[in-house]
Amino acid sequence: MGTNLTLTAADGHNFGAYRADPDGAAKGGVVVIQEIFGVNSHIREVCDGFAADGYVAIAPALFDRSETKGCELGYTPDDIAIGRDIMQTFSWDLCMDDIKVVVDVMAGEGLKVGTVGYCWGGTISYLCGTRLPVQAAVVYYGGQIVPYIDETEGCPLLMHFGEHDAGIPLENVHKIDAAHPDAVVHVYDADHGFNCNHRGSYNEAAANQARGRTMELFAQQLG
Repeated sequence: MGTNLTLTAADGHNFGAYRADPDGAAKGGVVVIQEIFGVNSHIREVCDGFAADGYVAIAPALFDRSETKGCELGYTPDDIAIGRDIMQTFSWDLCMDDIKVVVDVMAGEGLKVGTVGYCWGGTISYLCGTRLPVQAAVVYYGGQIVPYIDETEGCPLLMHFGEHDAGIPLENVHKIDAAHPDAVVHVYDADHGFNCNHRGSYNEAAANQARGRTMELFAQQLG
């Protein structure tokens, strides 16, 4: 269903992206923002799923700014360590530059655009909602939001967290909720990474409920 693209940021950086298109006319566009594992098979499957529901879905390869172009990792402890090391080399501003290109591509096609991000990408999706011209932003267990908690969203925010996520204390979730009273924040009986069916922490019930809520928001805001 998908195709591989090469896009160019404003600073001349070339990066890869995976694009999945619906069979018919698109309802809108969704930027799918990776975890620390790159645009791997799971992220491509997520894109394909949004396309099956009628949306153009593009996942930019944000790790292409590192020395590891085309990075695709699994979920072993070694993979996690590699992904964290790569992540530490990034600034949020560079991520915004690359995602802005994707937003512009979709907007240029006449689409309303939303973002959805997972883990590392969850924080980035939150920042897209405060810094980029998008119509909706969905956060799955974004663990680094608190330092940017005072930023003001320019679109509806929907956030999904796991109650048993050791990396994101519920105290932080409550802080985020209090700082963004217009956002919708849900906490599930689940662990970190509950949306990813390639991981041991996958929770089908939580994943299905969160996706249903995500699709409802996209239907309302994107078409």
